[in-house]
Amino acid sequence: MTGLIEEAGLTLSRRKMLGVLGGGAAMLGALPPSAQAQLRRAEPNEAAVLRDPDVPVAGNVNGDISIVEWFDYQCPYCRKLEPELRQVVEDDGKVRLVWKDWPILGPVSVIAAKMVLACKYQDKYNKAHDALLGVNSKLTEPRIDEVLAGAGIDVDRAKRDLAANEKAIVAILTRNNEQAEGLGFKGTPSFIVGKFRVPGVLTMDQFAQVIADARKAKAGN
Repeated sequence: MTGLIEEAGLTLSRRKMLGVLGGGAAMLGALPPSAQAQLRRAEPNEAAVLRDPDVPVAGNVNGDISIVEWFDYQCPYCRKLEPELRQVVEDDGKVRLVWKDWPILGPVSVIAAKMVLACKYQDKYNKAHDALLGVNSKLTEPRIDEVLAGAGIDVDRAKRDLAANEKAIVAILTRNNEQAEGLGFKGTPSFIVGKFRVPGVLTMDQFAQVIADARKAKAGN
């Protein structure tokens, strides 16, 4: 995250923030033409990132600015950041929060992501998401089941729903991964705020500043 926020006044550096659509041009010039073409093909479009109908959304679903978060349930930075991010979204009241499960930290992360996405079939994705991101201990498959059950999830049903809908759930995770790679993200957490890519962790004040800056950029279009 170093370098994306200027320390003086926490004002965004436009030279270093990249837009979702076409923003890669700022860093493509140093690459050979074949590599430039490959990167452009890989970059997802705005609708795919912001409006995937199968990806869970929280906050104000009709908000004027979207924050898209790529996260892993075993990522300690994601766990630490989650309460502050949710507080920023709640305080603002006009932010749409899009959750992109991106299990990149091993097989247990994949199991966790699949189980939580399966919980949406009993309308409890949010509860499952909050429960697993609230865990401070190492995740194992039995621990995942224990935490979800403690959050009021019917774990047996979630496993049945996962078995019945695994193809669709894997497709979500595949799209999330392709988008993250196309946007040049290297790890979790990573964000889109409005049209800005933010690879890394922000404070509450910095999130508020990025949101305000995203609104200014939107108003200027």
